[in-house]
Amino acid sequence: MTSAIRDRFRPFREEAEAQGVPADDVERWLATSRPCATLTLSDDDTGPAVGRFGGPLLLPADTPDPAHPFVASVDLAALPTGATDLPLPPDGRLLLFARLEIWDRTSMGTVIHVPAGAAVTPRDRYAWNPKNIAEDDRVFASYPKGPLLARTDVSLPHHQFVIPPGEEEAVYLPGHPHCSELVEIGEDTKALIAPSAQMQIGGYADEEAVEFDPVDVAASVAAQAVDAGHWDGPVSDDMADWVLLADWYAGNVKGREGATVHWVIQREDLAARRFERVFTTVFWNP
Repeated sequence: MTSAIRDRFRPFREEAEAQGVPADDVERWLATSRPCATLTLSDDDTGPAVGRFGGPLLLPADTPDPAHPFVASVDLAALPTGATDLPLPPDGRLLLFARLEIWDRTSMGTVIHVPAGAAVTPRDRYAWNPKNIAEDDRVFASYPKGPLLARTDVSLPHHQFVIPPGEEEAVYLPGHPHCSELVEIGEDTKALIAPSAQMQIGGYADEEAVEFDPVDVAASVAAQAVDAGHWDGPVSDDMADWVLLADWYAGNVKGREGATVHWVIQREDLAARRFERVFTTVFWNP
């Protein structure tokens, strides 16, 4: 951990000390931190941006129309160096799609990587809704629009339970006897360390109510989708093989307030740039 990161965690350490959490347990917890890029919607369309919510949908001619609504594009070359520990392509644009619905055993989004310099053509942003369902159109119309600015941040776990392989009962995170207190301290000091933003690339997944890691939940749903014939395998049952590609906190979308989208992928697929292997889940507590 660099000295700059150690300094950023000072509010966390001070609060943990005030609550009597042993210093060794605090340091073990902080050692689990991951770098991430947080993307914030800007009102100023003239400054440097790493991407944008909405905008024209531009795809190579041989790419089929996506089956989910267009959310955002991210210019990978514009992300700050070392912003994440993910094996992302060094350039090109990452296009994120998601439908804000909860359907069991089905991926609710897609990701497309458009290589740098690829020839692209405009597409119909409403092609995912061929039946012109009015409610779907109303929800999509309130998806955010505008430029995204990036900063490099750090991310700590928001969850405190896991289900060990082969077991059915949940247990607290192994090796972290004070994880409940530490998760709460993380929430209380987050604004001082890494304030929340509308989108996050890498790091730990978060949502309105967290007990289990949303990435673990998504991996489990992906396995169920394979079993049901709704998604193609293979799917690893080792949760360590899965990573968070992106989170979107869709708090202001009309009719879906408080929803969160998680795009997850197996690290091996990400390294091989198999973005069709991204699985997408939505958390929403209406």
